[in-house]
Amino acid sequence: MEIFSSLQIVNDLINEGDDEGARNELIQVLDKYNNEETQYGELINSLVRKVGLYPYIDKSTASWEERFIYEAFKVDVGANKKLTLHREQSNVLNKLLSGQSLAISAPTSFGKSFIIDSFISIAKPRNIMIIVPTVALTDETRRRIQQKFSEDYKIITTSEAELDEKNIFIFPQERAIHYVNDIDELDMLVVDEFYKASPAFDKERSPSLLKAIMRLGEKANQRYFLAPNISDLAESFFTKGMEFIEINFNTVFLEKHEMFKEINAIPSKQGRYSPPPTPKAPPAPKKPNE
Repeated sequence: MEIFSSLQIVNDLINEGDDEGARNELIQVLDKYNNEETQYGELINSLVRKVGLYPYIDKSTASWEERFIYEAFKVDVGANKKLTLHREQSNVLNKLLSGQSLAISAPTSFGKSFIIDSFISIAKPRNIMIIVPTVALTDETRRRIQQKFSEDYKIITTSEAELDEKNIFIFPQERAIHYVNDIDELDMLVVDEFYKASPAFDKERSPSLLKAIMRLGEKANQRYFLAPNISDLAESFFTKGMEFIEINFNTVFLEKHEMFKEINAIPSKQGRYSPPPTPKAPPAPKKPNE
């Protein structure tokens, strides 16, 4: 009965046009099924489809319509591996494949890496540069890209490497500028956390990122800028001609318990008072595209 009541809430939220609330409620239902390692039926599959969470469709119990959608939204994300994208991922990918330049505001659970990988796999650009905010992310991105595309591309992360016929550049902003004079044309310039080009957000690194965006953006046929939690994009020279899309599409649900409002402190063994521990969020359901 508890599951049925939750599904009724999901359906009511969908009918009210509250897709975000419906997704959050449905993700909690899916988490219960995941923890119990049980399958769910056509009713839940139908709700999954309505809120756009296509990767969560259970093919073994889905109707032919849900199975068709699951397959229709499946794309190659590199190394001949195909995954089903959710509705908003597919929308962004289609816009990029049509040649549009986009500035995206989306939560961290959105699955942006799969869009970049799918674009490379499908569009097969000659030169693409990915600017990430830290050296640690450079290495993490390099490992992912190299595993998928090293046979077809030269993966460049240092300023001394010679260019090949097809190249994927992965740099923090300080290193990206070194290749300005070596690259004649970029098919795509990807900038993660592009809002840090503003001194208001990162006074130390903004000059180098802004310079990289300006110089490399002039050589890029297409731009794809990413950031979380931006509600508007002011007109500026380095985002000129870009479509701004704000996406409130979570694939995980975080439940926060502010226990400090009820308990001021917890006594320690020594009789003193220690601050309460940080409450843990409930586990999220498995994310096929994360």
